[in-house]
Amino acid sequence: MNRKFLAVATAAVTAAGLVTALSLSQPAAAEDPAMVTAMARDLGISPAQARERLAIEKVAGRTDAALRSRLGAAYGGSWLDDAGTTLTVAVTDPALAEAVTAHGAVATTVRHSSSTLDSLKSELDVSAAGAPKAVPGWYVDVRSNRVVVLTRAGGEGAARAWAAKAGLRGDAVAFEASTEDPRPMIDVIGGNAYTFGAGRCSIGFAVEGGFVTAGHCGRSGTRTSNPSGTVQGSSFPGNDYAWVRVDAGNTPRPLVNRYPGTVPVAGSQEAPVGASVCRSGSTTGWRCGTIQQKNASVTYPEGTITGLVRTNACAEPGDSGGSWLTGDQAQGVTSGGSGNCQTGGTIYFQPVLEILQVYGLRLVTTNTGPTTTTTTRPTDPTTTTSVPPGGTWAPYTYYGSGAQVTYGGASYRVIQPHTSQPGWEPPNTPALWQRL
Repeated sequence: MNRKFLAVATAAVTAAGLVTALSLSQPAAAEDPAMVTAMARDLGISPAQARERLAIEKVAGRTDAALRSRLGAAYGGSWLDDAGTTLTVAVTDPALAEAVTAHGAVATTVRHSSSTLDSLKSELDVSAAGAPKAVPGWYVDVRSNRVVVLTRAGGEGAARAWAAKAGLRGDAVAFEASTEDPRPMIDVIGGNAYTFGAGRCSIGFAVEGGFVTAGHCGRSGTRTSNPSGTVQGSSFPGNDYAWVRVDAGNTPRPLVNRYPGTVPVAGSQEAPVGASVCRSGSTTGWRCGTIQQKNASVTYPEGTITGLVRTNACAEPGDSGGSWLTGDQAQGVTSGGSGNCQTGGTIYFQPVLEILQVYGLRLVTTNTGPTTTTTTRPTDPTTTTSVPPGGTWAPYTYYGSGAQVTYGGASYRVIQPHTSQPGWEPPNTPALWQRL
C-alpha cells in the first residue's frame, strides 16, 4: 500500500467512526523499548521497522474488529502478510469485497466463514479425549480456510478416521505432517502447585535446572507434571527433602508466589530463632509466623525426621514442599506438622541450605548470578573465608548433625546442625562443635 493511498484512506473515516486504513505514518502508542528491541532481534528487522510494524498492527486490529462487525456471517477471518504490512480480510460473499477495500484492507473470497470453521473445530475439541496419540493438536487456519489436524508419522489414517467421526470431511479439513511434541512451558516459582502421580505438593525454590521440595512429595525417578520433570534425588524419612530436574522449556525463576503477586528470592541467609518467617503453599497460600526452635525432630507415621525448624505458622495438606522465607532470604521447604489454618498449628520445615549442599545445587536468585550450594550469602569483606591451612572447615557451609571437619590440626564433630560463618570456627563455638 502506498502512502498516497493511505492518506486518502485515512481520511475516509465513516460516520460510525470505523478505522479505514493501515497507516504507515501513525506512531505506536506507549511504545515499549524492550518490545522493540526484542522484535528487532527475533524477527530479524531493524528497530525502525519494528516500530513501524507495531503501528500497523495496532490499526490492523481495529480495522479487523470493524470489518468483523460489518460483515457478520460472511466474515471469513483476516491475516497480515509475512512482512506485517498488508491486512487481508476473507469474505464468503464476493459482493462484500468492496466494503473490505474501502477500509484499506485486501479482500479475498473463501468458501467457509470464520464461524463455520470455529464450529467445526469445536467438534474436534468435544472429541479430544478420543484423539489418536499421533495427533498432537489441531487449529483453524484462516489462510487456507480449513481446520488443520496435525499428525505424526504414520498417524494420518487414524487422524482422518477420528476427524470424520467428529463430522469433519471434505475441503473443510486438512491434515498436516508434524513433529511437534507439545508440553506445558511453565515458570518454576516457589509455592506453586505441582503434581506427581495422584498426589499434589508445592514447589520450594527454583534451582538451576529445576526446583527443591519435600522428600515425601516424590521418590527418585517419579515423574512430575506442571511443571513436567523427574525427581532426581529424594530422602524421606530421616530427612524430608528432594529435588526435581524440570524438562526443557520450563524456566526456574527467583520468585515465590505470595497469593497474589510474587516476592523475590535474593539469597539464603539463615534467620535466627525468633525471626519472622512466611511460607507459600498451593493449598493455603501465603502464611506467616515466627521461628520457634531449630534442630527439631518430629515423628511421622513413616518415621522420624531430624534437623528441622519448628514454627508457629500454619499449613495444610498440599502445602508440603512449599517455600519459607524471611524477607527475601530462602529458609526451607514445608515438611509437616499439626493443626490447620483455621485453628492454628505447629509446622516444621526442612532447611534449604542442607538440600543445596547434599545435592550440589545452586539456588536461582535475583542477584547477578545464582548462589552456590556452599556460599549462600554475601561475603563479609572484613573477614577471611579461606579454608584454614591443613583443615577442612569452611565458612558459609551447611554442616549436618554428625559431620566431621579438621581445623588447626584437630578434628571436630557437629553437635548442632548449622551453616557456618566467620567467627564460628570449631574452637570458638563449643555449642556447635565437639572436639574429638
